[in-house]
Order: sequence, then C-alpha cells, then structure tokens
Amino acid sequence: MIIVQTPLRISFFGGGTDFPSYFMEEGGCVLSSAIDKYIFVTIKRRFDDFLRVGYTRTEIVEDINDLQHELIREALRKVGITKGVEITTMGDIPSGSGLGSSSTVTVGALHAMYTYLNCSINAEQLAREACEIEIDILKKPIGVQDQYIAAYGGLRFFEFSNSGEVCNYKLPLDEVSMTRLNENLLLYFTGTTRQAASILSEQQDNIHENKKTLRQLKELAYVAKEELEKGNIDVIGTLLHESWQYKKQLASKISNGQIEEIYKTARKAGALGGKVTGAGGGGFLLLYCPYEKRDAVRSSLNGLREVPIRLEPDGSKTIFNYRR
Repeated sequence: MIIVQTPLRISFFGGGTDFPSYFMEEGGCVLSSAIDKYIFVTIKRRFDDFLRVGYTRTEIVEDINDLQHELIREALRKVGITKGVEITTMGDIPSGSGLGSSSTVTVGALHAMYTYLNCSINAEQLAREACEIEIDILKKPIGVQDQYIAAYGGLRFFEFSNSGEVCNYKLPLDEVSMTRLNENLLLYFTGTTRQAASILSEQQDNIHENKKTLRQLKELAYVAKEELEKGNIDVIGTLLHESWQYKKQLASKISNGQIEEIYKTARKAGALGGKVTGAGGGGFLLLYCPYEKRDAVRSSLNGLREVPIRLEPDGSKTIFNYRR
C-alpha cells in the first residue's frame, strides 16, 4: 500500500502566461505557492488482474481502455501499469474550486504509481509528465503552473522560456515575512464550483488579442517577486488588486456579479486586494488583508465559508509505503 500526499495551490501572479501557446512565443512567469490542503492518492496490489479506481464513483475494469477517469488512465499508461492494482483519490477540497485539483491528482497519481513500481522520481519529471498527460495527450486548454507547483511545493517563482524550458526559484523569505504573509492571506469559498474548461478555452482562444494584458500580468509577477524578496509584504495586496483588474480581461466569465460584490465588500472592510483562484467563475476568492483589518473583513463576509490556509513548503511526497 502506497499513499502519496500532493498539495493544492494558490496562484498569486502571472496566471495565463503559463499557457504554452503564449510562453513559447514571449516567455512567461508565475508566482504561486502550495498550500496545506491536499489530494491523497493510494495504490495497492489487487488479488486479481482487474483495475479498480475509486473517486466520486467507483470503476472496476479489465481493460485499461475502459477506464473513464482519464487522468488516472493516462498516468497508468505513462508508467506502464495495465492491470492488477487498486487506486483511490481523496481531496481536502472539492474539485472545480480553482485550487489546481486536476493537475494535483495527475502529479499525485504519477508519484504513487512510480513509487509502487519502486522507481525513483524527481519533481521535474513528475511535473513534466503531468503536463504531457494533460496538455499533449488529453488536449486540455490549460497552462503548466499547476503541475509544477504541485510537484515542487513551497512559495516559488517559475519562468517559462520560449524554448520550453521551465526554471523554478524558491523565494527565500525569512521567518517573520513568511509568518506575516500567512497571517494576511484569507481564502473564502464563493459557494459555487464550476467546470473551468469553457473559461480556459476562451482564454486560450483570446491569447493573441490579449498579449498586451498578458505582458502586464507578467510584469506584475516580476515586481511582486522583487517586493517579497525585500520583505515588502503589504505591497502584495495592492499588486493583487491591480493584477485582478487585468485578469478579468482575459475571458468573459472570469468574474461575475456575485464575485464582484464579495470582492467590493471585502475591500471596503479593509482588504487591500485579491483575486479568484484558478480560471475564475466561482471557486475560491483569495484576499490579502493587513492583520489589523482581518476581523473587520471576516465580519463583512460572515455569510461565506472561510478556509484557513498556510503556505506549504513541501511538494508531492510519499507519506506511507508498506510492502509485504
């Protein structure tokens, strides 16, 4: 029995510039962090040769081609397992909430399967192969940041070059700065999950028209990195507000009346800025709020569910490995 724990993420800056169709021309970058909410993937040997996959439903098949869970199916193909295993996925947060759950499942599944085969695997290979499954094989209209932050963990700055190379840099925040950042981030569930595919498809289709906006988002990511390295934590709030105004230009359904009303209420109560995590349209709203304003913001949003988070230093890892 193998159990792998893989973190979900919040993306701060640069989202949209991690689409291959953009960064292969102009280069891209994102600033994001793993958080202490996880997807757990288990794998064990079966008595028979069937494949069993358990998630929100249960599949038992004899032929790998009959598996409906496409991420697990393609991960099995990638590592060369075709029969005789039982796999389950369990998450701390519902899917479709903008915290990168699909890519987290893919990274976690690959990690569990390679561990099951007793093969060593590093974060770069996990991220790269997850991208191959989701983007090259399954043709999903997504970027590459979620796979990389799930594999590596930590608070990181990723650069995507037009050669396809991905460089990652862990921000060296001191303990005081990290504590302040953790204290000043609030995460609220908007009350709705959504399928991101339509929003992301529109965003991908609009990349050529949105190049100016994407350049501005990329520039804000570089500025945020520099400010964090200087210990200027509160600047992140104002930069998030500026970035959110740009992000809403990338596709028509990134925001809506409900999200705008929640965001306006939070800002009026003292939040400096924020954004909807992931593709938008629902899911979670991330807010940056100075410590002394947190109670006021919480009171103003008392009808919404707050999900306490802390930034997670580790990426995907095996937390249980029992072999007989």
